[in-house]
Amino acid sequence: MPMYQQLAQDLKNRITQGVWQAGDKLPSLRQTVADSGLSLMTVLNAYQLLESQGVILALAKSGYIVAPQPEAFRYPETQRQIYFSDKVDINEFVFNVLQASKQAGIVPFGSAFPDPSLFPQQALARSLVKVTRQMSPSFAADNLPPGNAGLRKAISQRYAKLGMSVAPDEILITSGAMEALNLSLAALAQAGDWVVIESPAFYGAMQAIERLKLRAIAVATDPREGIDLNALAEVLKTYPVKACWLMSLHQNPLGCSLSDQKKQAVYQLLCEHNVSLIEDDVYQELYVGSSAPRPIKALDTQGCVLHCGSFSKSLIAGYRVGWVAAGRHAPQLQRLQLMSTLSTSAPMQLAIADFIQSPQYERHLKRLRHTLADRKFAMYQLLRAHLPESVSVNFEPGGYFLWLALPAHMDATQIYHSALERGISIAPGNLFSNQAEFRHFMRINASYDCSPELVRAVKALAQILEHSPN
Repeated sequence: MPMYQQLAQDLKNRITQGVWQAGDKLPSLRQTVADSGLSLMTVLNAYQLLESQGVILALAKSGYIVAPQPEAFRYPETQRQIYFSDKVDINEFVFNVLQASKQAGIVPFGSAFPDPSLFPQQALARSLVKVTRQMSPSFAADNLPPGNAGLRKAISQRYAKLGMSVAPDEILITSGAMEALNLSLAALAQAGDWVVIESPAFYGAMQAIERLKLRAIAVATDPREGIDLNALAEVLKTYPVKACWLMSLHQNPLGCSLSDQKKQAVYQLLCEHNVSLIEDDVYQELYVGSSAPRPIKALDTQGCVLHCGSFSKSLIAGYRVGWVAAGRHAPQLQRLQLMSTLSTSAPMQLAIADFIQSPQYERHLKRLRHTLADRKFAMYQLLRAHLPESVSVNFEPGGYFLWLALPAHMDATQIYHSALERGISIAPGNLFSNQAEFRHFMRINASYDCSPELVRAVKALAQILEHSPN
């Protein structure tokens, strides 16, 4: 075993033994070098390995601390492994919740987007001005599907950094990830077809299924381990599934990520049954640790994984630029886009292409990851300090969502309405399922700074929970 792995195991054993507990600061890198007699690189590699495993966290100006330990997270007692929905009907509820989170002065715990102050809006504005001045008379035609060639090339190069070979011709630029996901679903399934989703699932998946008049099979998804492989295998063996839509990294709303072994198992299962995967990977850049995780798309040798990404969660939301690496489905998706939205905003494509090819982009991503890690841990500590002990909080490294389990008698939708009256939005569990099994769960956006206003909001939420009727 390499020395850095041995050191990592030794540190992990001490954490398990209680030498260091959740929130404790670990010895600095230099102190560990002095204590162990190992090189700085060996110690750094050991710490980064533990960080990638979710055992420790790197916080800005605080060094490394022990990550929160998994809580005894109660999952719905009534949850089945598989749910079938002939008709999905969730659009109105989603619309109402999202509209409420946009109200002026609201504390946006229910928002799906990171704190907009974390985005380099001024730098992007300068890129936009620059490319607008340089536009040729034919710029609109040049950016029709599959999209701006420079942007597709830049995205292809980012795949290459992950060790993946994705040609620019496989990439279609879209109006945000939702268009990428919707086009992918429309290419793979027709009205009445079965589509596998997670349970709980990102509400956008259910909205797309509702719009296309598809039928959903929701497969139980563990808040730490991800989708249930046995249940998925049973569904694929029994039903004529046309597509599977899932998040392999920082799943919304749970926050969990699939292990490399589970990614491989999911891919093999889908290949065995000739089912294409729509991989929703909009949080890919928001990982922790020194190395980026690879998506399921990295395993794809048959062109059956449609990998959907976006700049809305990692760079800026308002520009609405996403993409899909569609493999052999790319020509079909281009035709579908031409018949629907025609194309993505040409100036926005050019501006993002300009920015992400500059050194500023990597610097921004590094700051963003560190800031989100700091804020997520701070929010976790704040919730644990003020919320009743009967509330469980699922903390998974990376991303910016926390998934909360309330006592079974509580209704998160009622909590949502009570909180809204006090100027606080949350995302109730019913937002992420066509069933009622997540009625006592909620999602919290942890990307915002723990300001006095935010602390007051957490205390107010705690009061609402404490006085919730039995």
